[in-house]
Amino acid sequence: MTALPAFSNILTSLSRVWSARKSDECVLSLALPIRGIDPLSCLPILSKSQKFRFLWELSATDSFVASGNSQHIDLTGPKRFELAQRFSDSIFARLLDVTPEVPINARPRVLFACSFFEQISERYLDNENPPLLQALLPRWQLVRTGEVSYLRINGLAINESDTRELAEQLWIMWETISANKKQGLSRQLPNLCEFQGVQNWQSCYQPVLNKGIDLVNSGAIKKLVLAVRQSILLDNPLDPLSVLLRLRDQQKGSCRFLWQSNFDQSFFGASPERLFKLKGSSLFSDALAGTSTVDLPGNILLGSEKDRREHQVVVSSILDQLIAQGLNPKCSSKPNLVRHGKLFHLHTQIFSKVNFIKPFQLVGALHPTPAVAGFPVKEAINWIRALEPFERGRYAAPIGWIDSLGNSEFRVAIRCGNTSGKKLDLMAGAGLVRGSIKEKELREVALKFEVLSDQFDLTKTF
Repeated sequence: MTALPAFSNILTSLSRVWSARKSDECVLSLALPIRGIDPLSCLPILSKSQKFRFLWELSATDSFVASGNSQHIDLTGPKRFELAQRFSDSIFARLLDVTPEVPINARPRVLFACSFFEQISERYLDNENPPLLQALLPRWQLVRTGEVSYLRINGLAINESDTRELAEQLWIMWETISANKKQGLSRQLPNLCEFQGVQNWQSCYQPVLNKGIDLVNSGAIKKLVLAVRQSILLDNPLDPLSVLLRLRDQQKGSCRFLWQSNFDQSFFGASPERLFKLKGSSLFSDALAGTSTVDLPGNILLGSEKDRREHQVVVSSILDQLIAQGLNPKCSSKPNLVRHGKLFHLHTQIFSKVNFIKPFQLVGALHPTPAVAGFPVKEAINWIRALEPFERGRYAAPIGWIDSLGNSEFRVAIRCGNTSGKKLDLMAGAGLVRGSIKEKELREVALKFEVLSDQFDLTKTF
C-alpha cells in the first residue's frame, strides 16, 4: 500500500529541492498518492473554478485528467509544431519535480491540441475558430495507474513562500478528493431541442462525395478523405463528461479524450487511431484504414481488395515518413482486424527503435496521414480545402501530451464532437479510393456519427 507522506516531510523535501534550484524562477511540481478513486469522476472536483479541463483515458485503470492553467501558449502558422516543442522543452528545463519517485505515467505533462490545417481558410476567417495549436501545462493533474492514483500540482515559484503555498493547496485538494471520492458522475444527458436530420447532412455531403469518387476513379488522386459535419441543438449546454463516461463502456478499445477551454466550449471524442506513442527508445504508430460494419463477417474486410489497397497506402506513407526521419520502422506484412463499436477496421502497428527524436518532429512528419487526408497528401489537402464546405478545426488533427521524461502520445482526433453553448457539432469522414461506392461510404459515415449520436438515442436521425 502506498503511504501518504507527512506534511512536514513534504515541506522538508520542498526546501531541499528549492535550495538546489538553478534559476530564480522555476516551475514547481509536486505529487501525492491517493487510492480508490476514478479520475474521470473526480474531474468536476479538480476543475471547480477552473475553465480548462482535459481527459485522456485508455481504460478505467489507465486514466489521466487535468485542469487549470499553469503555463500556456497559442500558436499558428507553418512553424507551430517547432514552437510547440520549444515551449515544452522550456517548461521542463525550468521544472523542479519534488516527487521524482512516482511511476512514469504520473510525471508532469504538457498538453497539446492542434487544428488540422496550419492556417484558417480565408472563407472562414470571420467565424469563431479555436487557436490552431494550444499548448498548456495544467495546474492540476490526476492520473490512475493500476490501483493507485497520483494527484499533482504544477505552479510557478519565485520565492520559497510560493513553494509552501503550492504544498498547502495540494494537501487541501487531496483531502477534498478523498472525502468525495465515492461521488459519481451523472449519465443523464440533455434532451434534443431540435436537430438537422439525415437528409440535411446527406444532401450536403452527396455532391462532395460524388466529386471525390470521380477524382479517385479518374486517377487524378490515389486516395481522398472527405468529411461532413452534423449540427444538433440541445435543450441545455452539454457536459461532455457524461458522454465520455458512457463511451468508456461502448468504445473500450479507443482513447477517450476531452479538451475543454472554457465552460461553454469543448472538444471531445473516442479516437481509435494512434498517431504515435513514444516511450523511452520505442516508437509505435498505427495505420488504421479500411472499414466495414460488424454485421458482416470480418474476413470479408480482410479479403477486400479495395480496402486492402486503401490500407496499404496508409502503411506505406507512415513507413516512408519514418524512414525520412532516419528511423528503421518494421511492421507485419498483413493487417489484422480490430473492432471499435459497430465498425471493423484494418489495423497495422508500426514499430521502430529510436535514439533521440523530438515528439513534434514526429507530429510534423506524420500529420496528416493518408487515413485522414488522402494520398498524395499535398494534393489531397488542396482538394479538401476546395470541396469541404466547412473548416475542419481540430477534427482529424493531433491531440496529446509530452511528459518530463520526453515520453509522449498523440492521437488522431476522430469520432469526435465540438460543443459551443447549446450547439453540438459532430464530424465524420470517409476514405475514397478507386472502386468506392457512394452508398457504402454514406453508410460508413452514418455509423461513425453514431459513436456519439448513440449517446443521445439519435440512431433514427442518422
